Amino acid sequence: MEINTINVNGIELAYIRRGQGNPLVLLHGYPLDHRIWDEVASLLEGEFDIILPDLRGFGGSTTIDVPYKMDDFAADIAGLLDHLGIQTTAIAGHSMGGYIALAFAHRYPERVSGFGMVASQAVADSQEKKEGRYKSAAEVSEKGIQGVVAAMTPKLTPDETVQESVREIMSQQKPAAFIGALKAMAERMDATSQLVKFHFPVVLVHGDKDDLIPIERAREVRDVISHAHLVEMKGVGHMPMMENPKQTAQALRHLK
Repeated sequence: MEINTINVNGIELAYIRRGQGNPLVLLHGYPLDHRIWDEVASLLEGEFDIILPDLRGFGGSTTIDVPYKMDDFAADIAGLLDHLGIQTTAIAGHSMGGYIALAFAHRYPERVSGFGMVASQAVADSQEKKEGRYKSAAEVSEKGIQGVVAAMTPKLTPDETVQESVREIMSQQKPAAFIGALKAMAERMDATSQLVKFHFPVVLVHGDKDDLIPIERAREVRDVISHAHLVEMKGVGHMPMMENPKQTAQALRHLK
């Protein structure tokens, strides 16, 4: 699959576009890249025009050495959509990608036709979690990424085959991407109050074995958005799109 790049907001943003139908942007989580969506995209490309960006710093995308926020990631996506001539789209994000999708929906509500969060949450970090992210950023700065990769791999999924895949993807990322994303996540705002404005279709996908974001976070969002379609996956960890791509794809079809 051909990887394209554009200049936007001072960075080179890499992306893949595949399929046909209504647009659907799928945002990967930290510290990964667009490849986590490969199997889901294969299942949906007959029904959606799928846009798979590498978020700034990750995959084939570059980054800048200044602090940035979730809004900056969202602005990158808006710039990509402008380049592609897409005014409105469904957008779904995994983990950190969900935080960026929330920021996008907040900044550009008129551009959202549907919204999805996969193993993500609307609440901001606790002080303890925030401090942990800055500690991880310092570790990467001093020692490189491998310690964080080793610690994260078993937390992402109980599936050993998927563990091998995510370990490989994480190991290929640049330290600057880890550091920038960690600090941006630590400083993100609580998005719970904006959920009542979500009148478009909403899909929530979460595994009941998620060790990073408990399934209760998805249920809390469902409680605020009464029309949200929540899919709870048995035995699935933090990587539903890789652990159970068929069920994930089926859930995302509600965004058509």
